Amino acid sequence: MSDVMNRYKGVYNNILELIGQTPMVRLNEITKDLPGTFFAKLEMFNPGHSSKDRIALNIILNAERNGILKPGSTIVETTSGNTGFSLAMIAMVKGYQCKLAVSDKSSVDKIEILRTMGAEVYVCPANVPVDDPTSYYEVAKRIYRETPDAIYINQYFNELNIAAHYESTGPEIWEQTEGKITHLVVASGTGGTISGSARYLKEQNPAIKILGVDAIGSVIKKFHETGQLDQSEIKPYKIEGLGKNLIPTATDFGVIDVYEKVSDKDAAYKSRELIKKEGIFPGYTCGAVMQATEQYAKKGYFDKDSVVVLILPDHGSRYMTKIYSDDWMKAQGFYDSQLPLNKPATYIKG
Repeated sequence: MSDVMNRYKGVYNNILELIGQTPMVRLNEITKDLPGTFFAKLEMFNPGHSSKDRIALNIILNAERNGILKPGSTIVETTSGNTGFSLAMIAMVKGYQCKLAVSDKSSVDKIEILRTMGAEVYVCPANVPVDDPTSYYEVAKRIYRETPDAIYINQYFNELNIAAHYESTGPEIWEQTEGKITHLVVASGTGGTISGSARYLKEQNPAIKILGVDAIGSVIKKFHETGQLDQSEIKPYKIEGLGKNLIPTATDFGVIDVYEKVSDKDAAYKSRELIKKEGIFPGYTCGAVMQATEQYAKKGYFDKDSVVVLILPDHGSRYMTKIYSDDWMKAQGFYDSQLPLNKPATYIKG
């Protein structure tokens, strides 16, 4: 079939051509008491519903160009869920196999989605050392070694992770704000989103401040400040895809100005608040980004002339059994009088 883009307006050859060029919307109600103008970059509008579509496609295309991937090859990766979904989607379109090592901290929703997408999923304990043979890092490496004709994506230590956002996310933000952006607030997990976007934006205007978001229980913030990996910082936490118990080389700490840590509870509440006040249905890490933005505002980082962009990395549909479940919130001890409970359904008998 000929290229449909040449024949039909607004029609794409496959779902992968929808990756990137995500919209940006102004935040109004939730930021009304903060100085400045605030915009959310909605990465949930990627076809895989997260920013990870960008890195997955970039790494796969590079592997194809270099002859590493061929029809029938196997893609192997360590993932908290979103990268896995993106890889599984690409594998289905392009005819690859997909094997994923996932932390048991990942929501049941994410794990079931990965299985539905045709991936072979290995669920590994979250609270073990990085080098433990049962950690999802080591399990992915073992699967890669044991699988013929396989590629290990290795997103935490892959420079192409950064390149994907340098080539797409950063330029999109610069264009969408007409170069007026003064601050960028981004969650830091593998570090690809924050590093690639920051590299591009600081090349355009070195005065732009890059404000990272880390989790309480992660080593990233202290490493940025001291250059030391402090094992005493490592504690269990619930937020997925944020922070780390290791230092990813896909994080360029030199282009990040500062980090702010957020708690599991605050991030969960803020996710729910984004729905109530803005109609945006965000993932758990999105709530962390919004919470950190408020904490930065309280510390005086913004003024009335600030133009602040928040990258909201994924969609709330992957957290229905976690932060959007009243029972889960209560089980974590997160419930208090501030928590807006979901309205009960009314069943009409026929």
